Amino acid sequence: MTVRTPTLSALLGDPRAKPDVRWVERLTGATPTKIQRTFAELEGERELVEELRTAYRAGGREFYAQIRAPFELYALVRLLRPAHVVETGVSSGLSSTFFLLGLEKNRTGVLHSIDLPTHQKGPVRTDKDSPVSLPPGLSTGWAVPASFRDGWDLRIGPSQKLLPQLANSRWPIDLFLHDDLHTPAHLTFELETIRPRLSPGAVVLADNTVWTGGAFDRFAAALGVPVVRKGRTDLVGARVPPKPPAPTRAGRAPAAGRRTAPPRRSR
Repeated sequence: MTVRTPTLSALLGDPRAKPDVRWVERLTGATPTKIQRTFAELEGERELVEELRTAYRAGGREFYAQIRAPFELYALVRLLRPAHVVETGVSSGLSSTFFLLGLEKNRTGVLHSIDLPTHQKGPVRTDKDSPVSLPPGLSTGWAVPASFRDGWDLRIGPSQKLLPQLANSRWPIDLFLHDDLHTPAHLTFELETIRPRLSPGAVVLADNTVWTGGAFDRFAAALGVPVVRKGRTDLVGARVPPKPPAPTRAGRAPAAGRRTAPPRRSR
């Protein structure tokens, strides 16, 4: 008798997390074969996925309430090899975990996360609590495995204060995810704040855009690039136009930018 191995999305607890090759292809320009190979790497991380599911259950969450593309986040990091990833909105840390996993595999890059947490009001989450509220006694990123936390730049506070501080840093942003306060004004603020710091070829993502009107569309139009939607969901992305290669002297390639490798996990 053949025993079927559960898919990673089923193992995580949400079939909506099924990997979307086409979405990643449109955002990165990588071939479907290369993207499939990147997703296949995650088959070796089943222990991590089970660890996440166990953490959710221990926190009273049978299903995770975060981005529906954790595996695509991993693929984007692996394919784009960003030096700096920025996300707004962390909650339990599902997106953070897969960003950090990709950076670890790349052996380079840093994740900068901003979160203004909301807390569950009682011992059991009710319909009156936000789906991304923190269980009692737990803090932002509570599901992120301890082995990933070294080198993670987690900042607690309002995006209105902390994101401009990040944007004023000298380094460029190579990958950005908006997943915090979903209003047209707030998304516009975040996109306009990071826009001057986006590197050529950077990818910008925004979730739950059904609540943010035309904010992301206007941002993409200003860049002169299309909005790339994940299937029929309201998770969208856009890629900053790549910079044309600068002319170089014969026989000499441009110098590569210095990147710092994050600490490796201990199992």
